[in-house]
Amino acid sequence: MGGAWAGAANHRAALMLRKGAFADSVLGVGVQGSAGLGSRRESSARVADDLRKQGPPSGAPLGSRPGGAAAAAAAWEGAARQRLELYFENLSKQKKQVMEKNGNNRKLRVCVATCNRADYSKLAPIMFGIKMEPEFFELDVVVLGSHLIDDYGNTYRMIEQDDFDINTRLHTIVRGEDEAAMVESVGLALVKLPDVLNRLKPDIMIVHGDRFDALALATSAALMNIRILHIEGGEVSGTIDDSIRHAITKLAHYHVCCTRSAEQHLISMCEDHDRILLAGCPSYDKLLSAKNKDYMSIIRMWLGDDVKSKDYIVALQHPVTTDIKHSIKMFELTLDALISFNKRTLVLFPNIDAGSKEMVRVMRKKGIEHHPNFRAVKHVPFDQFIQLVAHAGCMIGNSSCGVREVGAFGTPVINLGTRQIGRETGENVLHVRDADTQDKILQALHLQFGKQYPCSKIYGDGNAVPRILKFLKSIDLQEPLQKKFCFPPVKENISQDIDHILETLSALAVDLGGTNLRVAIVSMKGEIVKKYTQFNPKTYEERINLILQMCVEAAAEAVKLNCRILGVGISTGGRVNPREGIVLHSTKLIQEWNSVDLRTPLSDTLHLPVWVDNDGNCAALAERKFGQGKGLENFVTLITGTGIGGGIIHQHELIHGSSFCAAELGHLVVSLDGPDCSCGSHGCIEAYASGMALQREAKKLHDEDLLLVEGMSVPKDEVVGAVHLIQAAKLGNAKAQSILRTAGTALGLGVVNVLHTINPSLVILSGVLASHYIHIVKDVIRQQALSSVQDVDVVVSDLADPALLGAASMVLDYTTRRIC
Repeated sequence: MGGAWAGAANHRAALMLRKGAFADSVLGVGVQGSAGLGSRRESSARVADDLRKQGPPSGAPLGSRPGGAAAAAAAWEGAARQRLELYFENLSKQKKQVMEKNGNNRKLRVCVATCNRADYSKLAPIMFGIKMEPEFFELDVVVLGSHLIDDYGNTYRMIEQDDFDINTRLHTIVRGEDEAAMVESVGLALVKLPDVLNRLKPDIMIVHGDRFDALALATSAALMNIRILHIEGGEVSGTIDDSIRHAITKLAHYHVCCTRSAEQHLISMCEDHDRILLAGCPSYDKLLSAKNKDYMSIIRMWLGDDVKSKDYIVALQHPVTTDIKHSIKMFELTLDALISFNKRTLVLFPNIDAGSKEMVRVMRKKGIEHHPNFRAVKHVPFDQFIQLVAHAGCMIGNSSCGVREVGAFGTPVINLGTRQIGRETGENVLHVRDADTQDKILQALHLQFGKQYPCSKIYGDGNAVPRILKFLKSIDLQEPLQKKFCFPPVKENISQDIDHILETLSALAVDLGGTNLRVAIVSMKGEIVKKYTQFNPKTYEERINLILQMCVEAAAEAVKLNCRILGVGISTGGRVNPREGIVLHSTKLIQEWNSVDLRTPLSDTLHLPVWVDNDGNCAALAERKFGQGKGLENFVTLITGTGIGGGIIHQHELIHGSSFCAAELGHLVVSLDGPDCSCGSHGCIEAYASGMALQREAKKLHDEDLLLVEGMSVPKDEVVGAVHLIQAAKLGNAKAQSILRTAGTALGLGVVNVLHTINPSLVILSGVLASHYIHIVKDVIRQQALSSVQDVDVVVSDLADPALLGAASMVLDYTTRRIC
């Protein structure tokens, strides 16, 4: 039986490869790392393995008729062949369209030029993607700059190891590592590049970043009428790199940017919005799938056998060319602080900018290369570097890698000086702008080392390369080469990528209730796109596994619904530390839920930032963003449900209190001799007005045969609850009406206390019982409150799901602030 499947799988794989398809393209697999992408033998094996896992087609189970295995395999093979023919038919149409657009019935010739180890980590995923689609592209690789210098690791070798054919090597670096040497290096590159470009005659050159080598590449291509695609334009750092980056932007014809802010900067710089693609950073395609079970062997190889995960530091610091003297002094202070901190540290040599030679001298003067706590290296292969920073206790320095790529892992970062000060960063980055004392850097190390932050997707979502390849295919070589600038800046949110235009920015919202666990996809406008509900398990392990499972399923569904998930917000009962994402103490309704870290497992699984807060606080946040509290500076929300909770917004901000116990409004005491409360006290609002309190009173009446009146009944198998008490009161049951009036009065007295304490401009009653209490509460305010607060409006919330909307608003508020 299995043999028949395997034979059909091998047959189909061979057929694919005979037709010239790459297996990963056929199966829709994303761009991978380095090894094996070009091997047809490995591709065939992957295709066959994938098909064996799929099994026979539906409707043709093995054994369903004589010769079941062979017949099912034959049917399965036929279906596979049909799918394959359809794939190649679509591929042929797409290829024909691209060829016709180019006007000369040939492939797009792409030249990728790489200057150093840093830009190769961004360009390599694109190069792999181009190589995987030989039907559309021809790839030429030009290597220059510090790649070819022994002192900087001869990093061109990693390009060869990735099985790329290097078309041209250009020695363009003039040694000296000072300002004059940088200028001379640019000049030398400008002298050598014209011959190379005349020989290759590329249709388009891909240039990355903001290095002086890249400026030479862009200048040469622009003057030789070669189209330029610039990667990572529009960003802001804090050094001469900004000027170089923006100069390349002005020379480039097409732009691939990583963040929304960068996209807006490019539009503001009068670049044609039709030639801008917001794709994310290509390196994130690899970072977000970089979990390596064997990372310890990599750590031991570079740092020693006795080093543990999260117990070492990665240091990478470069000179600041606009203030070389200060950056050398700062590097000296950094090394002194690291020596005092006394943790194993991997120090990478600086780049080739002016001042790097002096920084290396500082390292040798302090004996770093021979110090037992330090490992000084010129270069680490990118695959291994990813694992080293992902599992480090901290990264320190001023490399863009620290503020960009490392955020994908939530590793704490200390960013020193001004070199990256303008960059967008996740909350994992601590800036030490004036790193002018050893003590200041040492204090930063103590604050950051060993922490774990939420994973950040500011710079990418792992799908940059497919967007870039699609963008390349859309380039029309018949269009005029001359750039057109757009004056003045054009309207926002316009992009070449139709998928980006149509994507709905959304959040995953989780509501952890006493009975149900709910997960929803919530749009920026507060629309619940899709909702999932399960019973809340009783044990910790079952509950955390179910949350992860539901969130993973919802995130996968979001892709089909064209929703881009920005993060996860969690609403839960009890006391929560929102800074750490930990549930400190839960309500009795949610068992085994104390001292629970919700942020880490979700962030690690989904690679998304995660926010957690109390359900009452979430209700207040929902009203602030989507409800009747929108635009108000001060208001209070009271939730009336199974329990009584609340949230306070003061000066537009949510109040948490010194021990995260603010707004426990359900436990305001309104009677010294009132009924017992679940908190251990008595006379609280919750003991009178919560759903549990009403259920208790309803059961007492029912047991005494005083609940039911004409026109109502309670089936024997149904539990008596608050809904029956409310029904009885509506039908004229005087005792039920009295109980509801007492409950409403208790709630009203609590609201009066809130008015006298906080003096909000609005009180919002939320939850299933709010509409039954509103009139009584208003009566109590008129009778009991000071005249100065009697005019404060009390309203019933019009939000259907305040807990879910509040959980979503934590995500949407944070990301909106970051990108606006």
